[in-house]
Amino acid sequence: MADTKTMHLLVAAPDRVFYEGDVTMVEFCTTEGERGVLPGHVEETCIIAPGELVIHEESGRKIAALHSGFLEIEPEEVRILAEVIEWPEEIDTARAELARKRAERQIARYGPNMNLMRAELALQRSLVRLRAVNDSDQK
Repeated sequence: MADTKTMHLLVAAPDRVFYEGDVTMVEFCTTEGERGVLPGHVEETCIIAPGELVIHEESGRKIAALHSGFLEIEPEEVRILAEVIEWPEEIDTARAELARKRAERQIARYGPNMNLMRAELALQRSLVRLRAVNDSDQK
């Protein structure tokens, strides 16, 4: 670790080490709300909810779409075990837009034979993807 202004971040996905390096801050969504972690944070574990992962480096920030997983915080390191995570350039925006529209239609036509939670989660994932692409374009 470079100094007390940074902490180590490791983001591992099932198929790769998604990110590893020293960061000044990490922002993410949990099942309890949006969170930000700075170096020296108390130890904690969290369940990840769909949202943007914002990685603050000394040279700028990076954004990713983080859909699910677990997170472990230590004063000098944050480890994210992600089930699904994508960089904006890996996201097919046309496919994400179609998924959004499909989920919205399913929610609007909600009936007894439909799994509402599944449709809402699909909508949330598509919105996270589209937001990550949009936010990365605006940096």
